[in-house]
Amino acid sequence: MSESKIAPIPNHVAIIMDGNGRWAEQRGLPRVAGHRAGTENIRQVIRCLAEHGVHYITLFAFSTENWNRPASEVKGLFRILGRAIDRETNIFHEHGVRLFLLGRVDRLSDRLQRKVKHAIELTKDNTDMTLSVAFDYGGRAEILDAVKRIIQDGIPPQDIDESLLNSYLYTAGLPDPDLIIRTGGEMRLSNFLLWQSAYSEYYATPTFWPDFGSEEIERALVAYAQRERRFGGLEAQRETGPRPQG
Repeated sequence: MSESKIAPIPNHVAIIMDGNGRWAEQRGLPRVAGHRAGTENIRQVIRCLAEHGVHYITLFAFSTENWNRPASEVKGLFRILGRAIDRETNIFHEHGVRLFLLGRVDRLSDRLQRKVKHAIELTKDNTDMTLSVAFDYGGRAEILDAVKRIIQDGIPPQDIDESLLNSYLYTAGLPDPDLIIRTGGEMRLSNFLLWQSAYSEYYATPTFWPDFGSEEIERALVAYAQRERRFGGLEAQRETGPRPQG
Protein backbone atom coordinates (compact mmCIF):
# COMPACT_ATOMS: atom_id res chain seq x y z
CA MET A 1 0.00 0.00 0.00
CA SER A 2 1.29 3.44 -0.87
CA GLU A 3 1.26 6.28 1.65
CA SER A 4 -1.72 8.59 1.28
CA LYS A 5 -1.36 12.38 1.25
CA ILE A 6 -4.72 12.57 3.05
CA ALA A 7 -4.66 12.17 6.83
CA PRO A 8 -6.07 10.74 8.91
CA ILE A 9 -7.23 7.79 6.83
CA PRO A 10 -10.09 5.60 8.11
CA ASN A 11 -9.04 2.12 9.10
CA HIS A 12 -12.42 0.65 8.07
CA VAL A 13 -14.59 1.99 5.24
CA ALA A 14 -18.09 0.55 4.72
CA ILE A 15 -20.00 1.32 1.53
CA ILE A 16 -23.71 1.15 0.68
CA MET A 17 -23.45 0.53 -3.06
CA ASP A 18 -26.66 2.21 -4.20
CA GLY A 19 -27.92 3.40 -7.57
CA ASN A 20 -27.14 0.44 -9.83
CA GLY A 21 -30.73 0.03 -11.02
CA ARG A 22 -31.24 3.74 -11.61
CA TRP A 23 -27.91 3.91 -13.48
CA ALA A 24 -29.19 1.21 -15.84
CA GLU A 25 -32.66 2.74 -16.25
CA GLN A 26 -31.13 6.09 -17.28
CA ARG A 27 -29.39 4.22 -20.09
CA GLY A 28 -32.43 2.23 -21.17
CA LEU A 29 -30.93 -1.00 -19.83
CA PRO A 30 -32.43 -3.70 -17.59
CA ARG A 31 -31.70 -3.17 -13.89
CA VAL A 32 -29.51 -6.27 -13.74
CA ALA A 33 -27.14 -4.57 -16.21
CA GLY A 34 -26.59 -1.91 -13.56
CA HIS A 35 -25.74 -4.55 -10.99
CA ARG A 36 -23.21 -6.06 -13.39
CA ALA A 37 -21.66 -2.63 -13.95
CA GLY A 38 -21.57 -2.07 -10.21
CA THR A 39 -19.77 -5.36 -9.68
CA GLU A 40 -17.19 -4.41 -12.30
CA ASN A 41 -16.53 -1.21 -10.33
CA ILE A 42 -15.67 -3.00 -7.09
CA ARG A 43 -12.11 -3.93 -8.00
CA GLN A 44 -11.00 -0.38 -8.83
CA VAL A 45 -12.62 0.99 -5.66
CA ILE A 46 -10.80 -1.58 -3.54
CA ARG A 47 -7.53 -0.81 -5.30
CA CYS A 48 -7.94 2.92 -4.70
CA LEU A 49 -8.81 2.51 -1.02
CA ALA A 50 -5.85 0.14 -0.59
CA GLU A 51 -3.52 2.72 -2.14
CA HIS A 52 -4.70 5.22 0.48
CA GLY A 53 -3.99 2.77 3.31
CA VAL A 54 -7.47 1.51 4.23
CA HIS A 55 -7.20 -1.91 5.90
CA TYR A 56 -10.85 -2.97 6.11
CA ILE A 57 -13.62 -2.58 3.52
CA THR A 58 -17.22 -3.74 3.91
CA LEU A 59 -19.60 -3.65 0.92
CA PHE A 60 -23.39 -3.81 1.27
CA ALA A 61 -24.44 -5.93 -1.72
CA PHE A 62 -27.83 -7.49 -0.87
CA SER A 63 -30.11 -6.81 2.09
CA THR A 64 -32.66 -9.05 3.79
CA GLU A 65 -35.30 -6.67 2.36
CA ASN A 66 -34.02 -7.12 -1.20
CA TRP A 67 -35.85 -10.46 -1.35
CA ASN A 68 -38.95 -8.34 -2.03
CA ARG A 69 -37.59 -7.22 -5.41
CA PRO A 70 -38.75 -8.90 -8.65
CA ALA A 71 -37.67 -12.55 -8.81
CA SER A 72 -35.74 -11.96 -12.04
CA GLU A 73 -33.64 -9.23 -10.40
CA VAL A 74 -32.95 -11.34 -7.31
CA LYS A 75 -31.94 -14.30 -9.47
CA GLY A 76 -29.66 -12.02 -11.46
CA LEU A 77 -28.00 -10.71 -8.29
CA PHE A 78 -27.24 -14.23 -7.09
CA ARG A 79 -25.83 -15.14 -10.50
CA ILE A 80 -23.61 -12.06 -10.43
CA LEU A 81 -22.36 -12.95 -6.93
CA GLY A 82 -21.42 -16.46 -8.05
CA ARG A 83 -19.55 -15.20 -11.11
CA ALA A 84 -17.77 -12.52 -9.09
CA ILE A 85 -16.54 -15.14 -6.61
CA ASP A 86 -15.28 -17.32 -9.48
CA ARG A 87 -13.53 -14.41 -11.19
CA GLU A 88 -12.11 -12.48 -8.25
CA THR A 89 -11.23 -14.93 -5.46
CA ASN A 90 -7.81 -15.95 -6.76
CA ILE A 91 -6.97 -12.34 -7.67
CA PHE A 92 -7.81 -11.15 -4.17
CA HIS A 93 -5.85 -14.03 -2.69
CA GLU A 94 -2.76 -13.14 -4.72
CA HIS A 95 -2.98 -9.59 -3.37
CA GLY A 96 -3.26 -10.68 0.27
CA VAL A 97 -6.94 -9.89 0.74
CA ARG A 98 -8.92 -11.83 3.33
CA LEU A 99 -12.57 -12.39 2.33
CA PHE A 100 -15.64 -12.54 4.59
CA LEU A 101 -19.34 -12.85 3.91
CA LEU A 102 -21.66 -11.15 6.39
CA GLY A 103 -25.25 -12.33 6.49
CA ARG A 104 -27.44 -15.42 6.43
CA VAL A 105 -25.41 -17.82 4.34
CA ASP A 106 -27.95 -20.62 4.86
CA ARG A 107 -30.38 -19.01 2.39
CA LEU A 108 -27.87 -19.20 -0.45
CA SER A 109 -27.98 -22.18 -2.79
CA ASP A 110 -25.79 -25.15 -1.88
CA ARG A 111 -23.54 -24.41 -4.86
CA LEU A 112 -23.13 -20.78 -3.87
CA GLN A 113 -22.50 -21.72 -0.25
CA ARG A 114 -19.65 -23.97 -1.39
CA LYS A 115 -18.13 -21.13 -3.41
CA VAL A 116 -18.34 -18.75 -0.45
CA LYS A 117 -16.80 -21.26 1.96
CA HIS A 118 -13.97 -21.96 -0.50
CA ALA A 119 -13.20 -18.22 -0.87
CA ILE A 120 -13.19 -17.68 2.89
CA GLU A 121 -11.04 -20.75 3.56
CA LEU A 122 -8.55 -19.92 0.79
CA THR A 123 -7.97 -16.36 2.01
CA LYS A 124 -8.31 -16.79 5.77
CA ASP A 125 -4.61 -16.22 6.54
CA ASN A 126 -4.18 -13.11 4.38
CA THR A 127 -3.31 -9.91 6.25
CA ASP A 128 -2.93 -7.05 3.74
CA MET A 129 -6.65 -6.17 3.71
CA THR A 130 -9.98 -7.60 4.86
CA LEU A 131 -12.89 -7.36 2.42
CA SER A 132 -16.33 -8.20 3.82
CA VAL A 133 -19.37 -8.52 1.57
CA ALA A 134 -22.74 -8.09 3.28
CA PHE A 135 -25.09 -10.34 1.31
CA ASP A 136 -28.54 -11.34 2.60
CA TYR A 137 -27.64 -9.01 5.46
CA GLY A 138 -29.80 -6.90 7.77
CA GLY A 139 -28.64 -5.01 10.85
CA ARG A 140 -31.74 -5.86 12.88
CA ALA A 141 -31.55 -9.53 11.89
CA GLU A 142 -27.89 -9.57 12.91
CA ILE A 143 -28.68 -8.23 16.38
CA LEU A 144 -31.62 -10.62 16.82
CA ASP A 145 -29.47 -13.58 15.75
CA ALA A 146 -26.81 -12.54 18.27
CA VAL A 147 -29.35 -12.27 21.11
CA LYS A 148 -30.83 -15.69 20.28
CA ARG A 149 -27.39 -17.31 20.31
CA ILE A 150 -26.52 -15.67 23.63
CA ILE A 151 -29.74 -17.07 25.12
CA GLN A 152 -29.08 -20.51 23.61
CA ASP A 153 -25.60 -20.50 25.17
CA GLY A 154 -27.16 -19.84 28.58
CA ILE A 155 -25.12 -16.75 29.34
CA PRO A 156 -26.37 -14.99 32.54
CA PRO A 157 -27.69 -11.42 32.02
CA GLN A 158 -25.06 -9.96 34.37
CA ASP A 159 -22.33 -11.32 32.08
CA ILE A 160 -23.68 -9.62 28.95
CA ASP A 161 -21.87 -6.45 27.92
CA GLU A 162 -20.95 -4.72 24.66
CA SER A 163 -17.83 -6.80 24.21
CA LEU A 164 -19.77 -10.05 24.52
CA LEU A 165 -22.49 -8.93 22.12
CA ASN A 166 -19.81 -7.88 19.62
CA SER A 167 -18.42 -11.41 19.72
CA TYR A 168 -21.83 -12.81 18.64
CA LEU A 169 -22.34 -10.45 15.69
CA TYR A 170 -21.58 -11.41 12.08
CA THR A 171 -18.73 -8.88 12.27
CA ALA A 172 -17.00 -10.53 15.25
CA GLY A 173 -13.29 -9.80 15.07
CA LEU A 174 -13.69 -6.78 12.78
CA PRO A 175 -13.28 -3.16 13.95
CA ASP A 176 -16.29 -0.85 13.73
CA PRO A 177 -16.43 1.22 10.53
CA ASP A 178 -14.84 4.65 10.79
CA LEU A 179 -16.49 5.91 7.60
CA ILE A 180 -19.73 4.83 5.91
CA ILE A 181 -20.17 5.95 2.31
CA ARG A 182 -23.53 5.82 0.53
CA THR A 183 -23.76 6.35 -3.21
CA GLY A 184 -26.92 7.08 -5.20
CA GLY A 185 -28.14 10.17 -3.36
CA GLU A 186 -30.12 8.58 -0.51
CA MET A 187 -29.55 9.72 3.09
CA ARG A 188 -30.39 6.68 5.19
CA LEU A 189 -28.61 3.63 6.65
CA SER A 190 -31.08 1.09 5.23
CA ASN A 191 -30.56 -1.38 8.09
CA PHE A 192 -26.77 -1.52 7.56
CA LEU A 193 -24.36 -2.11 10.46
CA LEU A 194 -26.77 -0.57 12.97
CA TRP A 195 -24.80 -1.60 16.07
CA GLN A 196 -21.35 -1.08 14.59
CA SER A 197 -22.03 2.40 13.17
CA ALA A 198 -22.81 4.10 16.49
CA TYR A 199 -19.88 6.53 16.07
CA SER A 200 -19.13 6.19 12.36
CA GLU A 201 -18.77 9.23 10.15
CA TYR A 202 -21.09 9.40 7.13
CA TYR A 203 -20.55 10.57 3.58
CA ALA A 204 -23.32 10.61 0.96
CA THR A 205 -22.95 11.33 -2.74
CA PRO A 206 -25.53 11.53 -5.56
CA THR A 207 -23.15 9.58 -7.82
CA PHE A 208 -24.49 6.13 -8.70
CA TRP A 209 -22.27 3.24 -7.65
CA PRO A 210 -21.10 2.21 -11.18
CA ASP A 211 -19.71 5.76 -11.62
CA PHE A 212 -18.13 5.99 -8.16
CA GLY A 213 -14.42 6.26 -8.98
CA SER A 214 -11.12 7.47 -7.58
CA GLU A 215 -12.06 11.16 -7.56
CA GLU A 216 -15.22 10.44 -5.55
CA ILE A 217 -13.23 8.26 -3.16
CA GLU A 218 -10.74 11.04 -2.54
CA ARG A 219 -13.56 13.51 -1.87
CA ALA A 220 -14.98 11.12 0.73
CA LEU A 221 -11.59 10.61 2.38
CA VAL A 222 -10.88 14.35 2.45
CA ALA A 223 -14.29 14.97 4.03
CA TYR A 224 -13.52 12.31 6.66
CA ALA A 225 -10.09 13.81 7.39
CA GLN A 226 -11.76 17.16 8.15
CA ARG A 227 -14.11 15.69 10.75
CA GLU A 228 -13.47 15.92 14.49
CA ARG A 229 -14.40 12.61 16.07
CA ARG A 230 -15.42 13.12 19.70
CA PHE A 231 -17.07 9.75 20.43
CA GLY A 232 -19.44 11.46 22.85
CA GLY A 233 -16.72 13.52 24.56
CA LEU A 234 -15.86 17.21 24.37
CA GLU A 235 -12.45 16.93 22.77
CA ALA A 236 -11.76 15.48 19.34
CA GLN A 237 -9.80 12.25 19.23
CA ARG A 238 -7.22 12.54 16.50
CA GLU A 239 -5.94 9.48 14.68
CA THR A 240 -2.17 9.39 14.40
CA GLY A 241 -1.79 6.36 12.19
CA PRO A 242 -3.31 3.05 11.12
CA ARG A 243 -4.62 0.94 13.95
CA PRO A 244 -3.58 -2.71 14.23
CA GLN A 245 -5.67 -5.24 12.39
CA GLY A 246 -7.48 -7.92 14.33
